Amino acid sequence: YISRVSLCLPPTPIQYSLTGSPFLSSSSSSRFCSFQFLLLPFPLFLPTSCRARLGPARGQVIMSPGARDLQLARVAGGQDADAGDMEDVRLLDSYEQRESDDVIEAGEGEEGGEGMMRRIQVRITGMTCAACSNSVESALRSVNGVVSASVALLQNRADVVFDPSLVKDDDVKNAIEDAGFDAEVMPQPTTTKKNSDSKTLVGQFTIGGMTCAACVNSVEGILRNLPGVKRAVVALATSLGEVEYDPTIIDKNDIVNAIEDAGFEGALVQSSQQDKIIVGVSGVMTEMDAQLLEGILSTSRGVRQFRYNRISTELEVLFDPEVISSRSLVDGVEEGSNGQFKLHVINPYARMTSKDNEEASNMFRLFMSSLLFSIPVFFIRVICPHIPLLYSVLLWRCGPFIMDDWLKWALVSVVQFVIGKRFYVGAARALKNGSTNMDVLVALGTSASYFYSVCALLYGAATGFWSPTYFETSSMLITFVLLGKYLECLAKGKTSDAIKKLVELAPATALLVDKDKGGNIREREIDALLIQPGDTLKVIPGGKIPADGVVVWGSSYVNESMVTGESEPVLKEATSSVIGGTINLHGVLHVKATKIGSDAVLSQIICLVETAQMSKAPIQKFADFVASIFVPTVVAMSLITLLGWYIGGKIGAYPEEWLPENGNFFVFSLMFSISVVVIACPCALGLATPTAVMVATGVGAKHGVLIKGGDALERAQKINYVIFDKTGTLTQGKATVTTAKVFTAMDRGEFLRWVASAEASSEHPLAKAIVEYARHFHFFDGPSPTKDGETHNKDSTISGWLLDVSDFSALPGTGVKCCIDGKRVLVGNRKLMAENGIEISAATESFVVELEDSAKTGILVAFDDKLIGVLGVADPLKREAAVVVEGLQKMGVEPVMVTGDNWRTARAVAKEVCIPYLKSTKNGLTRNFYHLEEELRARCIQSRLGLKM
Repeated sequence: YISRVSLCLPPTPIQYSLTGSPFLSSSSSSRFCSFQFLLLPFPLFLPTSCRARLGPARGQVIMSPGARDLQLARVAGGQDADAGDMEDVRLLDSYEQRESDDVIEAGEGEEGGEGMMRRIQVRITGMTCAACSNSVESALRSVNGVVSASVALLQNRADVVFDPSLVKDDDVKNAIEDAGFDAEVMPQPTTTKKNSDSKTLVGQFTIGGMTCAACVNSVEGILRNLPGVKRAVVALATSLGEVEYDPTIIDKNDIVNAIEDAGFEGALVQSSQQDKIIVGVSGVMTEMDAQLLEGILSTSRGVRQFRYNRISTELEVLFDPEVISSRSLVDGVEEGSNGQFKLHVINPYARMTSKDNEEASNMFRLFMSSLLFSIPVFFIRVICPHIPLLYSVLLWRCGPFIMDDWLKWALVSVVQFVIGKRFYVGAARALKNGSTNMDVLVALGTSASYFYSVCALLYGAATGFWSPTYFETSSMLITFVLLGKYLECLAKGKTSDAIKKLVELAPATALLVDKDKGGNIREREIDALLIQPGDTLKVIPGGKIPADGVVVWGSSYVNESMVTGESEPVLKEATSSVIGGTINLHGVLHVKATKIGSDAVLSQIICLVETAQMSKAPIQKFADFVASIFVPTVVAMSLITLLGWYIGGKIGAYPEEWLPENGNFFVFSLMFSISVVVIACPCALGLATPTAVMVATGVGAKHGVLIKGGDALERAQKINYVIFDKTGTLTQGKATVTTAKVFTAMDRGEFLRWVASAEASSEHPLAKAIVEYARHFHFFDGPSPTKDGETHNKDSTISGWLLDVSDFSALPGTGVKCCIDGKRVLVGNRKLMAENGIEISAATESFVVELEDSAKTGILVAFDDKLIGVLGVADPLKREAAVVVEGLQKMGVEPVMVTGDNWRTARAVAKEVCIPYLKSTKNGLTRNFYHLEEELRARCIQSRLGLKM
């Protein structure tokens, strides 16, 4: 371990006051001043902040001891100019809690300015020394309207006070970035002393019509400049934008209008403000029905606004959640119509899917329409000249032009201005907002080809000199671009499949247990999106739990693998917490809903995946920059190509035989220029990185791996260790009986019959494996379902080969016990035997150890306080486990296995898949990865420093 670091300052007599560190000593002389910091061993020092930057002339070590902050303040010094580099360095903010508001009045400790001032905190990355913090402070103070700026070096944070009428948050951020550092305004609600309840909302908007990174930059710029908008992030691959805004300043309709004014289609998908519901309505057939629906909603308390679309039969209602709930609203409409109207809540993600499908369908129609007109043009231009009879018809003259030219002109005009109208509209809107995109290139290239052909026709009609036309170039280019757009829509849809599958994990309906108007308890099926906190929900065997909550009655095992990754079911009893979307296996549960909507675990997972897919990888910043200058560069290159080929032809750089029939150097050069324009597509450049991120996060989510965005993917190449769980990750998570040993003269079949009878009433996965093994051994049908509950009597006879069981009791963590034919039967682990005073012989213990060494779990069986047999249960490895581990090792990544199983079983599994490093938590009762992570980080740091481990 590093034990001591020395810091040498400029060679002048300087005295410093030292405060705050119990691990600090100092010494001084006429030549240098040395500060020595005592560093703790790495695992203990890990939680603190330490960074060193050592140069040829001076060094600097900045350290936060954790207990107090360390401050250096110059007391006296010489005339050396370099000595000022360390002068008045503020290393850390004070730990004292500030009580000032984000919006303060000028004069309350701030000089200059009048009226209200705003204070924000900005996170800054890239600062390495005091000179960096000084340059940031200077850059901030130079902004007109900034009253004060203070930078905390170790905390990478700046505290800025400014006049909001002169400076925006983005201006502060841009000033820092112009100084060469990355900046991020830390999220915080805008509060005042008069109105401290003001808060921001986060809205998710669909944005249609974006084709490349330039469109994204344009939309983001427009949204960020709106008053009241704090943050705006737009994702091209998902056509989604996330906007954080102050609802007291700007409305969601203003945001939608801004998006549409920029030339795109916008609509609100969902907001953090839960006062909007969209439902599908069936039963509205006539105008009278529509008026009835309107009357019901108009007289409903709490309904602010509503809009009914008769074409899509969708009803959008804005309501006050403090006055009326969404379920009360739906029930009120259905009851007010005497059951004529039936309402069902439309999932926002289902609407997004339908819009994606609609966009793809629209693009497919455009492509097919363009193809329908382009094929005849191609046929006339390429095929007909080889068919003399048909070609002679095309050469008929009709007015100033021949039939060939008339047909091509008419067909291509439809493609150019009707089907290709979207490219002109998109290009005009982009140029209006000072940006360029793919539409500009397509419109420019196809227009050059089209209008040149028109000019050639008119020139030929006027002079009699006929030049070749290139109408087919325009139509075929538009057709191929539309084909690319259609394929792009399909690709976008496939990349969002992961989110769709996550949404499908939640059940569509739920069984609500409540009281009717007469006070009688009833069960009724409701839409899962109408569940409210406090609702009691009934979950039947095999059903999905509709919401996060707490079990109030019942007992059952629940499969939580979709959240935890653990394939082993978890016992849920009264007061146990359950997660929405998990599967109830056998028993009936009554659950009280506690978290719904965005607070639910499944919703947070979906949100995490969405956020990861919307996040931009660091490499994408470069791609976005290139895309922003891509179109002007392509246009410039196209002009250079035109001039180069034209001048080259005029000076004889290439023979005239290269020219097409009846062509000239200008036409020949123009074709190359158009080719440069039309083959350049910034869409691929802008889509490459976000699509890769979406595919990676989507595939990961599909296999239970949550990746937090592109930055995590980029940093994954630096991974040194991968930590695996055993059960359900390396193994299949499905128990199988492999060994059955009887220590007495009892028949093996009879032994299995007794054990299966005892385990038949248990819902534990090991019990199910034992019963299944015994059933196959006896070639009988499996047992019928049994009554749920932890402890109950079972006096009735189970049909088939199983024996009568009484006084059954399931003991979590140890096994089961019951009575069969008057004998007490125990089936479980060592702990169960020890608690019941049953002695385990050395031979039996040796056999169990042998099972554990071969990656099996030993289950002990006792009759009437005597141990008579052992069952070996194994969890087979996944087929790909060893291959994955070997692949990681070849990549230089060290695999580590962590498990709660006993040490021998864990060691056997690790040996089988060739994992050298194993961590088994004590007694298999807890799984705390924190200390393991610290240990592995220490190994990484020591390895990089070249120290012995």
